[in-house]
Amino acid sequence: MSSQAQAAPAKLDAAVLKIAGVVVLGAIMSILDITVVSVALPTFQTEFDATYAEVAWTMTGYTLALATVIPLTGWAADRFGTKRLYMTALVLFTLGSVLCSTADNIGQLVGYRVLQGLGGGMLMPLGMTIMTRAAGPERIGRLMAVLGIPMLLGPIGGPILGGWLIEAASWHWIFLINLPIGAVALVYAWFALEKDSPEPSESFDFLGMLMLSPGLAAFLYGVSSLPEEGKFTATKVWVPMLIGALLVIGFVFYSFKPKHPLLDLRLLRNRNLSVSTITLAVFTIAFMGAGLLFPSYFLQVRGESTLSAGLLMAPQGIGAMVTMPIAGMLADKIPVGRTVPFALLLIAAGFFTFTQVGTDTSYLLLCGSLFVMGLGMGGTMMPIMTSALKTLTHHEVARGSTLLNILQQIAGSVGTAMMSVILTNQLNESPVIPGVTNPQTGAPVTEAGAAIGAQQDPQLAAQLPPDLLERGLNFVADSFATTFWVGFVLTLSTLIPAFFLPRRKQESHLLDDQGAAPAPIVLH
Repeated sequence: MSSQAQAAPAKLDAAVLKIAGVVVLGAIMSILDITVVSVALPTFQTEFDATYAEVAWTMTGYTLALATVIPLTGWAADRFGTKRLYMTALVLFTLGSVLCSTADNIGQLVGYRVLQGLGGGMLMPLGMTIMTRAAGPERIGRLMAVLGIPMLLGPIGGPILGGWLIEAASWHWIFLINLPIGAVALVYAWFALEKDSPEPSESFDFLGMLMLSPGLAAFLYGVSSLPEEGKFTATKVWVPMLIGALLVIGFVFYSFKPKHPLLDLRLLRNRNLSVSTITLAVFTIAFMGAGLLFPSYFLQVRGESTLSAGLLMAPQGIGAMVTMPIAGMLADKIPVGRTVPFALLLIAAGFFTFTQVGTDTSYLLLCGSLFVMGLGMGGTMMPIMTSALKTLTHHEVARGSTLLNILQQIAGSVGTAMMSVILTNQLNESPVIPGVTNPQTGAPVTEAGAAIGAQQDPQLAAQLPPDLLERGLNFVADSFATTFWVGFVLTLSTLIPAFFLPRRKQESHLLDDQGAAPAPIVLH
């Protein structure tokens, strides 16, 4: 590999696209794995004779590992080089995947998922750093559009892939499928990524790590326990959230003292970055929460199979694929403040339909609304990230990518937990069926709970009186509609920070150490 000291061309050349291919493979593995596993939770309950709370730790453990390792990524990228670290992350993730497929009990599976998360947590911020440095200042939008494909399609393709693998083979294959992909990505990275030339001049912020990583893990542990406990006053929720929040707040005050903090919050002095991160955080809360609700509606209200529910989500991905390349090109030419608000309005328009859902809402209307939402999503996430990273210097990109990924992880966890709690509390208000209790827990059974169970169990449906089943399903549909209103309002609220996104074209500061724009990478 070699570089040419000339301005980066406006179009993406073959060399940069090869680098993008490596990053996309890693992102596909990391993002798909979250959604693929989510559809396998009922299978884990059966296979390992575990409760839902126990198998939910296969998701929580992975999330906590991500939160712990992401803050270290920016420093490690500068210290060891992005190529070495990216390949290490691929090995950890792939090894964790293979080990997950060999688990004999739920404890082993959770432990192996943590190992997966240690690798997965580095893949996205490293990928963003590699692609941003390779593209140069004039092509970030186009390249971010490429990275955005797995970020937006993962929540849609995951349930389809997971449902198909479990039905056609076994649960082991939702993990084993990462082995060939990981092997290809590892070889691909060896040949496609530029050789590292790290300059280990920065000292490691050990004190910052002791505050930030455990703080994020504790806070997200409390947030992740919220759907299970159902209220903030539960000890398992508020104690870790409080401890985590205190540690993170302590880190915020401390981080301005060392010359090289673990997470460089000084970057937020860049107005463009701070506005972009706030917009992205609010958007992610709404988007991740909605990503949980849509397939759940199809499963619990309409009685669809996991595979069918995943397929019904496909229009959203198609819509994103239509607008994402266009949005990427526009982000390089037009200030994002002139385009993102219109994309957010499209999302809100599609979202509004779901605030009116019932037990027989037209699939044509719902799929059309998901398509419109997809059009908006394709023009939102990547342009915002482009705006955030474009005005950073070459040396700041790794730290900026890390900051964005941490905020996304926190916002995604908060959004998912918040929507789950609102929906659960709504469903818990359903009338109780007199004299009927759950044979496993002994708890009273509500009309809504019985109706949800009947949607997936024809024998149970045959035993329920038709009027009870109808009342229960109507109550469940109304509960979803109420929760969708929260997501709709959150989407509209994203317009507030989006109003402050840049409306005038700004010069990029993505410069190398000599003050010149990074040269394009040419493979020989």
